[in-house]
Amino acid sequence: MDQDEIKRLGASLRQIDPGILSPAKEGITKVWYQGGEPYFDVVVELRHGKIEWFQFTLRGKSISWKPGFLGLQTGKTNELQTDDLTFHPASKLIEHNNQKDHKFIELAGAILQTRADEPIFKQILTLFDAA
Repeated sequence: MDQDEIKRLGASLRQIDPGILSPAKEGITKVWYQGGEPYFDVVVELRHGKIEWFQFTLRGKSISWKPGFLGLQTGKTNELQTDDLTFHPASKLIEHNNQKDHKFIELAGAILQTRADEPIFKQILTLFDAA
C-alpha cells in the first residue's frame, strides 16, 4: 500500500457519536472510529483515560490488544464472508492467527501514525511500539 492510500485511510477515521453505542461496563468509556471504507474501524475501551482494550479492523483483518495478551494479536474477521444466511453487517467474529501478521501490524501502525498528534491514537501507538 502506498503512502497516499495510508494517509487517506488515516484521514478517513471519524469518531462515532458515543450516544449511539451500547452502554459500556461501569467505569469504561467506549470510543469508536469508523473509516471511509467498509470494514475499517478502530474501537477503544478506556478506564480512567487508559486503554483497557482496543481493536483495529481493515479489509477482513484485525489487531486486538488487552492487558494480559502477549502483545498485539492479529486475526481474520468474518466481514468479507457473505455466504452465511445469518450474516448481519453489524456483527463481527474474529478468529485469531496462530502467528502474528507482522505486515498487517506495520500497515496498521502506519495508518495510525497519520493521527499520532491525537491523544487516543498516540496511546494506541505505544502498544505498537511494545510489539
